[in-house]
Amino acid sequence: MDDADVRVITGPTAAGKSAVALWLAERFDCTIISADSRQIYRGFDIGTAKPTREEQHRAPHRGVDVAEPTERYSAAAWAHDAERWIAEAEGAGRIPLVVGGTGLYLRALFEGLFEEPALDASRRAALAAVLDEMSTPELTRWVRALDPGRAHLGRTQLQRAVEIALLTGRRISDLHREEPRHAARRARYLVVDPGPVLAKHIAARIEQMLRAGWLDEVQRLAVSVPPDAPAWKGTGYRTLRDVIDGTIGIDRGKELVLYETRQYAKRQRTWFRHQLSAERATMLNPGSNSWGDDVARWFEARRETADELIR
Repeated sequence: MDDADVRVITGPTAAGKSAVALWLAERFDCTIISADSRQIYRGFDIGTAKPTREEQHRAPHRGVDVAEPTERYSAAAWAHDAERWIAEAEGAGRIPLVVGGTGLYLRALFEGLFEEPALDASRRAALAAVLDEMSTPELTRWVRALDPGRAHLGRTQLQRAVEIALLTGRRISDLHREEPRHAARRARYLVVDPGPVLAKHIAARIEQMLRAGWLDEVQRLAVSVPPDAPAWKGTGYRTLRDVIDGTIGIDRGKELVLYETRQYAKRQRTWFRHQLSAERATMLNPGSNSWGDDVARWFEARRETADELIR
C-alpha cells in the first residue's frame, strides 16, 4: 500500500461497517473518521446510528457532532476537515480509518470535486425553501431536465444539482469535468455488504432504533430545530416528525421509514458498483465465518490487488 493510501470501510446502511471498524480500531490503534453525512449533526443521534459514548470511548472518533442542525455542511467542507483529522491521527501515531457510506464525501476526499462558483446567499435561501417542499420524484424530474447525469442520486444531491444549475447556469456534471479540484490522497476500500439479508438487517435496526427512543428524540428536536434545517434530511427523520405531528400513524410511519432506508441502501450499492475501482475495492460479507481473518488481511495488506485478498 502506498504511503498516501487511506483505508476506508464503506458499504450500504445497516451492513455492519461500524462493528468491523471498531474491531479493527481496537486491534491496530486506529482513529475512526466518520464519512456519514447524517452523523455530523449534533442531537440527531439514534436515527443516524451514531456511535455511542461507549463506542467512542473504545476508539477515538472524528466527524461526529461537528455541525449544528441548521448548518449547511457540504461534502467539500467535510473533505477539508477529514484531511485535517487524517493528519492529526497520523501525527499522534495512530492509523486513520475512514468509515461511512456517504459516497459524495468519499468522492470529495479521494477524487476531488470542483471549484464551486460563488452563490448569492439570499437567492440560495429562497430556492431552498421551494425545493424543500418538493417531493423526491418532483426533484428527480427537474434534474432530468437540468442535469440528467445526476438524476439517479439521492434527495440531497438532487437539490444540489438544481441549485447549481439554476443559480450559476452551469451543470455540476460539467463543473466536475471542466474545473476539478484534485485530491492529495488515495483510498483502498473494504466494502461491507451482507447481500440479500441486508433488507432484514434494515428492518431490525429500525425496530431497535424505535425501542431506543427515536420518536422521543424527534419530538425533542422538533421543539428547538426549525423544520427547514438540513439535519432533518436524514433518512426517516421527516417521516417520524409527521408521526409526531399526527399527520400519519406510527404503523404507516414505520412502513415509510423502512421503504426510505431500503431505497437509500439501493442508491448506495449503485454508487459503490459504478464509482469504486475494482482494483482498489475488496468485498466483505460480515456474516462469513472467516470475516475477522479477511478483515485483518485487508487491513495489513500492502501491494496485493483486491482480488488477491479475498476470494
